[in-house]
Amino acid sequence: MVEDAEQDLFDIYRYVAANDSAEKAERLLDNIEKTIGRLETVPQRGHYPAELQQIGVRDYREIFFKPYRIIYQTIESNVYVHCVLDGRRDLQDLLEERLMR
Repeated sequence: MVEDAEQDLFDIYRYVAANDSAEKAERLLDNIEKTIGRLETVPQRGHYPAELQQIGVRDYREIFFKPYRIIYQTIESNVYVHCVLDGRRDLQDLLEERLMR
């Protein structure tokens, strides 16, 4: 997992723990990590993020653990998770900024 994605998971955990409970935050992170883990067997199952596809970028795919969007890239047999983002946010600028560096 890329550092940005690890930070995203930490931020999600911190937010849920502070606004709900540490138990729910743990359960949420466990479920997100299981979803990411499934990419090892079928990395091409995700689709291209619409925000990136609109600008012709097809290097990244996404899967969901609602409401979170997990943006990743496959290079050879490796899967790199770049971000885990709240899908309720406007993600156009954030995706372009993070993935086009």
